[in-house]
Amino acid sequence: MGSKNSTATKRADALRSIEAIVQAAAECLGQNPEASLSEIARAAGVGRVTLYAHFASRAEVVDAAMSRAIDRGNEVLGAVDLTGDPLLALARYVEAGWHLVDQARALLVAAQRELSAGRIRELHAGPAARVEALVARGRAEGAFRTDLPIAWMINVLHAVMHSAADEIRAGRLTSERAADHITATVLAAFTPPGQPVPESGGGAWPNAPR
Repeated sequence: MGSKNSTATKRADALRSIEAIVQAAAECLGQNPEASLSEIARAAGVGRVTLYAHFASRAEVVDAAMSRAIDRGNEVLGAVDLTGDPLLALARYVEAGWHLVDQARALLVAAQRELSAGRIRELHAGPAARVEALVARGRAEGAFRTDLPIAWMINVLHAVMHSAADEIRAGRLTSERAADHITATVLAAFTPPGQPVPESGGGAWPNAPR
């Protein structure tokens, strides 16, 4: 009995240490993508030996932190209403998705340095599936162009979001204006050839085709 209790206690302690490390990594890397493992361990309240007992490399720590951020982001995106007018649904997605990118842009820089492009795509599979369904519906309803692959259109959307983060870091864009810039740019890219681009503003398009 004592041995079982001891094992359960060690397992619980290990889980707490892992959670503390992942949370500290998300916070530290979210502020500085070059944060060291020593800084992360210190913020987690553990030693480097304990950190390496659970994570074999910096890449594994970054992967875990990125996974956590995306899981939490998925919860936020899951609450976004993507029904109704595809244009307005896209605006709502951009507004919510942009804030997630904005909050995690430094963490993403760390991920891009440590993880393969394939792994980053894999981690983003959940959000990608959600917006893929929206784009497919918009195409079926004539709101979005059909002459380009859906995968390419989604890549354009995410590339514009990430570029907005770069522009903010460079001081050429503010977080307050980012969502409007992104929606206007993506809307222009998604509009079927030959159709006028609906005017964007405040997350809605008063001149959008119905």
